[in-house]
Amino acid sequence: SSSLATEGAGGLRSTCFPDIFSSHVCIFANSCESLIPSYWGTLIVGKLSPWIRADSKLEKVRRNSEAAMLEELNFGAYLGLPAFLIALTQADNPNLARVLCHHINIGYHTSVFWMRVPLLDPEDLRDDVFENEAVPGVEDESAGEEKTWQWWHNFRTLCDYNKRVAVALEVGPDLPSNHIIDRWLGEPIKAAIVPTSIFLTNKKGFPVLSKMHQRLIFRLLKLEVQIIITGAHHHPEKEFCSYLQYLEYLSQNRPPPSAYELFAKGYEDYLQSPLQPLMDNLESQTYEVFEKDPIKYSQYQQAIYKCLLDMVRRQKKTLMVVMVLGAGRGPLVNASLQAALQAKRRIKIYAVEKNPNAVVTLESWQYEEWGSQVTVVSCDMREWEAPEKADLMVSELLGSFADNELSPECLDGAEHCLKEGGMSIPQHYTSFLGPISSSKLYNEVRACREKDRDPEAQFEMPYVVRLHNFHQLAPPKACFSFRHPNPDPLKDNNRYQILEFQVDMNTVLHGFAGYFETTLYGDITLSIRPETHSPGMFSWFPIFFPIKQPMSVQAGEKIQVAFWRCSNSKKVWYEWAVVSPKCSVIHNITGRSYTIGL
Repeated sequence: SSSLATEGAGGLRSTCFPDIFSSHVCIFANSCESLIPSYWGTLIVGKLSPWIRADSKLEKVRRNSEAAMLEELNFGAYLGLPAFLIALTQADNPNLARVLCHHINIGYHTSVFWMRVPLLDPEDLRDDVFENEAVPGVEDESAGEEKTWQWWHNFRTLCDYNKRVAVALEVGPDLPSNHIIDRWLGEPIKAAIVPTSIFLTNKKGFPVLSKMHQRLIFRLLKLEVQIIITGAHHHPEKEFCSYLQYLEYLSQNRPPPSAYELFAKGYEDYLQSPLQPLMDNLESQTYEVFEKDPIKYSQYQQAIYKCLLDMVRRQKKTLMVVMVLGAGRGPLVNASLQAALQAKRRIKIYAVEKNPNAVVTLESWQYEEWGSQVTVVSCDMREWEAPEKADLMVSELLGSFADNELSPECLDGAEHCLKEGGMSIPQHYTSFLGPISSSKLYNEVRACREKDRDPEAQFEMPYVVRLHNFHQLAPPKACFSFRHPNPDPLKDNNRYQILEFQVDMNTVLHGFAGYFETTLYGDITLSIRPETHSPGMFSWFPIFFPIKQPMSVQAGEKIQVAFWRCSNSKKVWYEWAVVSPKCSVIHNITGRSYTIGL
């Protein structure tokens, strides 16, 4: 497998990535012809000579190390190596970072640099102390667990979060606590180095990993990392490749992906601009993607069913008027008809849609399937003068952050079509916001720069994204809430909220992930909040609000974010700012970089 490798005393060997720098470059150069050029660019990973100390206190050692490092990096670039392994062995590596950045910035090569970082500092692993005995120099367990992540964080900060500087995580016999592993899995891990010494032996003499190490490998495989086997052969009765075979076995027998993960395959950490269905007429393919959701429409049908039963029971009516607002290509109309059959109630439906292209599909449905029970209306719901009042309004206008597709404004504008005491599905919805760390997303946003816009405008707009390579720093909290029919006589949908999050480890803040929960009717809900996510539903990915500068946060500190929902007669926009532990600028002030058109 191209995702597995072994590392012996001589370095990384093919499917076994060889170490091309274990001896002098000129000695090895004669062997370059033994591999065709495409192999060098796909199968081989370079490895910096272990004697190089670019941050040595001795000037002669430092200067020689700088020269050797550049020589080896340049030769790796000449060979077209896809990746290059460099070990971090201490906290302070400013000169190593400077030499590497110099090499990256002046060359035209595309190598990725894997910074080899141990999960735990080897100096903290003591075999001669009892389990409960304090290790000298380490104040507590978490302090030792924090150490190597701080090495990495310092280094990538010196490199200005360069997306070509990634992590090769070295797994040891001891593993840190789960929340430390969670933080590592939010980093750009490209490889995992697994020593043979951590393998156990099963009853048949084959190498296996402990349950804890297996769980870690499963999580690493989700990030599609390269797995590198290193060390001596500790199972002489078996072939050395039995280590690779075991990891292949784990790869093939990992927990199966969920329906959500299958749907999102290929969209991991891919930034998308949020839809603006009020301003833009959606394409048929966009409607089709959302109509495939197996959960959303069944929940809507159940909500409409319960609502019809309750309303008929209260009002003693035999015919209910239902308005489907923003009918799209008709899935909510079908859900309403099915709910009426299930409830054995008669309904009359108005399918209101502003997209003239989707109206063609609705009229086709009406002609071929629905008949006179459904009336298709081609109009903006806010401007429609209905021939009669509705008992029930049904809509699916929610975005990833609940209100970001302007459901409050649309439904408030259509409320004149609703009878006194009439119902709305959904009844209410709430957005949620939580702080996250993700170098991957930070670099993705930074790459969105456009030449005709402010150089930091890309940090002042939200993105819909399937969050994957990230770390949630604290559980999300409720942000803005809306209810329909709207009890506020002024119909003011501007909002302001300050949220506070407790952080329990040293970390770095890159932005905030947004989610929503909605109550359709009674106890029928939909949610994309991680803690309450509707199983199997994939109609919405989370939304991401970045910040312009990554912000270091220490364990025990609190993150406070101020969040505004603003509007004028033509548009709605969000503004946000971190106010603790340090202040950021206010992002998207006056909607200068991103607005949602009314």
